[in-house]
Amino acid sequence: MNSNEPRIISLIASSTEIVHALGLGRFMVGRSHECDYPESIASLPVCTGPKFRTDGSSYQIDQKVRALVQEGLSVYKVDADMIEALAPSHIITQDQCEVCAVSLRDIQDAACELISSKPEILSLKPDCLNDLWQDIEKIGASLNVERVAAELIETLKKRIEAIETSARAEAEASQKRSRVKVACIEWIDPLMAAGNWMPELVELAGGENLFGVAGKHSPYMSWSEILEKDPDVIIVTPCGFDNDRTLQEMHLLKEKEGFGNLRAVKQGRVVVADGNQYFNRPGPRLVESLEMMAEIFYPHKFDYGHKGKGWLTYGS
Repeated sequence: MNSNEPRIISLIASSTEIVHALGLGRFMVGRSHECDYPESIASLPVCTGPKFRTDGSSYQIDQKVRALVQEGLSVYKVDADMIEALAPSHIITQDQCEVCAVSLRDIQDAACELISSKPEILSLKPDCLNDLWQDIEKIGASLNVERVAAELIETLKKRIEAIETSARAEAEASQKRSRVKVACIEWIDPLMAAGNWMPELVELAGGENLFGVAGKHSPYMSWSEILEKDPDVIIVTPCGFDNDRTLQEMHLLKEKEGFGNLRAVKQGRVVVADGNQYFNRPGPRLVESLEMMAEIFYPHKFDYGHKGKGWLTYGS
């Protein structure tokens, strides 16, 4: 490899997708344990790992994370020796959530300043959709592909605009002339609503977001709040869980008092969606997440081919 070529280590699944969308995948030399898309990165050395087993229940995972965070400790471990051996020119991490992915602090704690290759550290902070565009610009500028980054952003925005326009028209044409009321659940036990970019996606897809605030971290919520708001649609998309993993925990919601009386349940509009690959991963595939929401809210209007793959109806 040419010595002037970049050597990229991406420690966030979303930034790995951004790097590839910018045509820079061939320059990646290392990844995090959570980076799994595209499949071609599977052979890259893994530079991180969780500090505890993640195969427990939602409640068990939450308790382990809480214990580490309360002690001021990181949820992840960084293999500094591996990073040193890979001699990166760029390391991409994040400063958005120390629970969801390897963070800037993790890299600093791994004494990154002592790594002999003196890599440039890019720390992303995606709290909303606009931050995603800024992150793409930041990576593009650092790796000298500004024009490619601008074109990628324009393409993604145009796709979003097309969905928003069609969804708005569909919402306005509905008999009730009101948007679909949506509850997005990002963690089952304890209950948490989806925040950050998720409320934006709900609105763009023609829905009315009931819980969580755009640009803010995911808040805790109570079951009584869900019963009170009685949403038309419930999307269950736990952070880091695929559909099969979420289905294993859906009984925790089904067993709650009043579950069967909810409008979403009666109408068969409780949905399990892949939070690991899509909804909780702030990369280019958030547009696919938006497509899924449009399919979920207005199934007679939208069909992007995601049903049964990215999302499925619970109980069907």
